[in-house]
Amino acid sequence: MTGGAAITHTVLPEALVTLARRVIETNIGLGRRIVVAESCTGGLVSAALTEIAGSSATFEAGFVTYSNAQKTAMLGVSEDVLDTFGAVSIATAWAMAQGALARSEADVAVSITGIAGPDGGSEMKPVGTVVFARAERGGDSENIVADLRRFDDTGRGNIRVQAALCALELLLPDEAGD
Repeated sequence: MTGGAAITHTVLPEALVTLARRVIETNIGLGRRIVVAESCTGGLVSAALTEIAGSSATFEAGFVTYSNAQKTAMLGVSEDVLDTFGAVSIATAWAMAQGALARSEADVAVSITGIAGPDGGSEMKPVGTVVFARAERGGDSENIVADLRRFDDTGRGNIRVQAALCALELLLPDEAGD
């Protein structure tokens, strides 16, 4: 191939890559470092962010902590929090985000934990229940930024993509937490 930009191919949905590009460009412009802690998305948010050339200028790390044991080992989520509130809870998501910040040099962290299905749901937490949290370095630890969403059970892949899109939106400072 001579001259011109190389053609790139991705297996990720276009909407995910487009939003990830916006997240990367916005955070580079702000000089902010970002980190993510993922459970039900299994690294999908990190994959979308690293799909963007130059992402290393802002994206510091992605923790994939699928099991409760790894949420504790890698992110420092208290076993008491997991036992009391469950893995899919605002308390756990908040602890994941705080743990990702503590274990990185990032300025902002977003965490995702949920039930992508097809199994694992309950009446209280049906398939499609996903919890997000955002924590900022130096932020007020009493000011918890978290959200519980219930996505339609349109299949495991669709739930994971919807959750990844929401997590990426939380990494946009002008839209996060509003």
